[in-house]
Amino acid sequence: MTQEYIPPKVWTWDAANGGEWASINRPIAGPTHDKDLPVGDHPLQLYSMGTPNGQKVTILLEELLEAGHAGAEYDAWYISIMQGDQFGSGFVAVNPNSKIPALMDRSGDTPVRVFESGAILMHLAEKFDAFQGTADNRSEMLSWLMWQMGSAPYLGGGFGHFYAYAPFKMEYPIDRFAMEVKRQLDVLDRRLAEARYVAGDDYTIADIAIYPWYGRTVFGESYNAGEFLSVHEYKNVLRWAEEIRDRPAVQRGSKVNREGEGLLRDRHAASDFDGLV
Repeated sequence: MTQEYIPPKVWTWDAANGGEWASINRPIAGPTHDKDLPVGDHPLQLYSMGTPNGQKVTILLEELLEAGHAGAEYDAWYISIMQGDQFGSGFVAVNPNSKIPALMDRSGDTPVRVFESGAILMHLAEKFDAFQGTADNRSEMLSWLMWQMGSAPYLGGGFGHFYAYAPFKMEYPIDRFAMEVKRQLDVLDRRLAEARYVAGDDYTIADIAIYPWYGRTVFGESYNAGEFLSVHEYKNVLRWAEEIRDRPAVQRGSKVNREGEGLLRDRHAASDFDGLV
């Protein structure tokens, strides 16, 4: 970038300017086409894609089933955000923000829609009274859950976009967001130096929310930037992430709504995992 950008008086949308994700970003909301969502046999219907935000919900659902909550059986339907499935009329009716994941809870007399990953985690944890930690420590758990909601956009939409997806590399935004990601990892590392899990002794939805973003990062999997970010420095985060990665429910939930060998595009029963490597 050799010339300073001078913003115009009034911004206009250039649909071709936006890098790898340009085709799914637009400055207006609402559906682009009519398309109903499928409905399976279980009360919980999840419409998602196995990004870090999507994995939060499938991991929690698998953890609930592992813990014996039979009512957490679910259908998970693959939503291709690259193909624009999130702009179908049925999906927009569940999530007017057109972002995955989105959940329809049909367990009561009236179906309830829940959108935004944090809201879905809280809805399910409260519904089954599980993975919330102890009542006297609830505020700590909620604080770390909200920490993830506020922090991860700097990792993904900030660092990830400019480091991996922008049309060309720019020093200023990469430096700015790399600094912030490392600060966040240091926050997490310092917390995990004094506690087994982020909220204390109990494994909670705060861990489930943070792991797909920051566990993946310290494993060097986020944007192939492990060496660039010196992720080996965050030894407490690595210890925590490795412990969570070894949980069978986490291993199952991380495979759902993803395409490829050993992955599960749609999930409708526990037996769907049979034979996956």
